[in-house]
Amino acid sequence: MAEYLSETTHGFLTMADYKLFAVQQDDQLQVDFLRGLQQSHEDLDFWKLDRLIGSEASVLVPPGQVNTFKQQLNTQHIRHRELISDYDRVQDDYMLSAKRSSKTDNPILTKYLRYNEMVTYIDSLAKKHPDLVSVSEIGKSFEGRPIPGVTIRSPQSYRAQAHQNGSQPIVFIDAGIHAREWAAPAMAMYLISELVENAAQNADLLEGLTWVIVPIANPDGYEYSHEHERLWRKTRRPAGRNCFGIDGNRNYDFHWAEVGSSNTPCSETFHGEHSFSEPETRAIRDELLRLKGRCKFYVSLHSYGEYLLYPWGWTSDLPVGWEKMDAVAKVGAQAIEEATGTSYSVGSSTNVLYAAAGGSDDYAFAVADVPISMTMELPGGGSAGFNPPPTRIEEIVKETFVGIRAMALEVKKIYS
Repeated sequence: MAEYLSETTHGFLTMADYKLFAVQQDDQLQVDFLRGLQQSHEDLDFWKLDRLIGSEASVLVPPGQVNTFKQQLNTQHIRHRELISDYDRVQDDYMLSAKRSSKTDNPILTKYLRYNEMVTYIDSLAKKHPDLVSVSEIGKSFEGRPIPGVTIRSPQSYRAQAHQNGSQPIVFIDAGIHAREWAAPAMAMYLISELVENAAQNADLLEGLTWVIVPIANPDGYEYSHEHERLWRKTRRPAGRNCFGIDGNRNYDFHWAEVGSSNTPCSETFHGEHSFSEPETRAIRDELLRLKGRCKFYVSLHSYGEYLLYPWGWTSDLPVGWEKMDAVAKVGAQAIEEATGTSYSVGSSTNVLYAAAGGSDDYAFAVADVPISMTMELPGGGSAGFNPPPTRIEEIVKETFVGIRAMALEVKKIYS
């Protein structure tokens, strides 16, 4: 898409006349056709695309390709409609609403916190609740930003486990490896605040479980998406001539680069020159390996789509032990649907979405021996896409918390 982008006087890249389409997938031929378009046209930004017949894909199309794109769909008799006629205008409206959001309410629920705000908040929690929270640096981003890891555990529960010479199960959650998915770090920050500031109400989540949360795994890309290019997805390390960034969720060393990623440096799904080329993915890797044998539940938070996905991402085959992951995911999906009516799709990544090797959940399961490993795609979509307004943050994070709570309690039941 770079050929259509230009920089405004305030430093933000304009996307004038980019159009967002909703595309209906009525049969398998249409599903396959759209997947082929995604693989062959890197300038088409598929915000949402799965394998589920009857579902709706979302595609952001550059102005120079709109007519061709529509003709291709019409040739295949694929129903579609325009959701956004000018993405720049929607982006401007979003930025204005963000500035107008309340500054007096809980900021975690009313705005997308910037990197420094996240760090300040979690550091303040560690100082205020040193018996419950500790913050460590698990690595540094390419631009030198510390990547924080937040450990939360009940002192009483920890002492009881130590007395029994046991080790309580660890829940490891990361968010924000894809920079533009702002709802994911917002959810991680809400989870931290609930476990700490509402510890009494969430005692069942703290008793017998240790939580390790990385709220912002790609701080460079996240900041860049706030300051220059709202839909920036990758990291920010230079990656070839005039190209920057690697897709962090294609960079893990398990069937790396085999399928569902690109060897073109400017591609949104560039897998890197080699596995773990990024300091950001190495930081998550090292934390997963440090917790090997103790971590029983890994969740990587993403946005958007309302999916609970587990391995494999590199093949449609299912791994040994998939039934347990499926059962835990369905507990979460059921809890969300009962609480809010939102329906989550559950299944392996390849069979629900598409094959994409080098993902963190596959690595956590296969190499770090985490028995329950999954990716959770939070709500979003429609004309909001990756831009749910600040007014929707509270709805999104509270709904997601219901699912994570239910799944964590199920994991505790299995492994405690």
